Amino acid sequence: MQFNADAAKIKRWREERHWSQEHLADLAGIGLRTVQRIEKGEPASRETMKALAAAFNVDVMALAVDPGTEAAEIVRKKDAKLIAGMRLGFFISAASYVFGMILFAGISLGIGGSIFVMKWPMIWWTVGVAGHGLATIIVELAVRHRQSTFAAE
Repeated sequence: MQFNADAAKIKRWREERHWSQEHLADLAGIGLRTVQRIEKGEPASRETMKALAAAFNVDVMALAVDPGTEAAEIVRKKDAKLIAGMRLGFFISAASYVFGMILFAGISLGIGGSIFVMKWPMIWWTVGVAGHGLATIIVELAVRHRQSTFAAE
């Protein structure tokens, strides 16, 4: 059976004690390559986890990844990716909007006359970009609310 070891914690504890990977491997009675693989985040056997726990003088569960923490980190990363994508989409839309408004103004001025012929397309495009911005803000607020609720639990 394989266990997901908390690679960052194991590495941090080793470095706090000023131990090399070789020293930890010797203390735990395991191979250097095993320590290297675990610190890269690869799964470890039950025996390896017990040996590492004995070397650090802690319970085996202290070295295992907490599923709740792991799930929260996955959700946080997905949320960050979602927000980044929505912001990028909005900024692309806003840049297109600015270009379009300049183009529409040029068309209207080029046609001349007393009527601004591109008024309605400009108005509706403005409504569309504002809606896109509002949707981006709502999603970001919803994600922040969920994260703060999740953190409070």
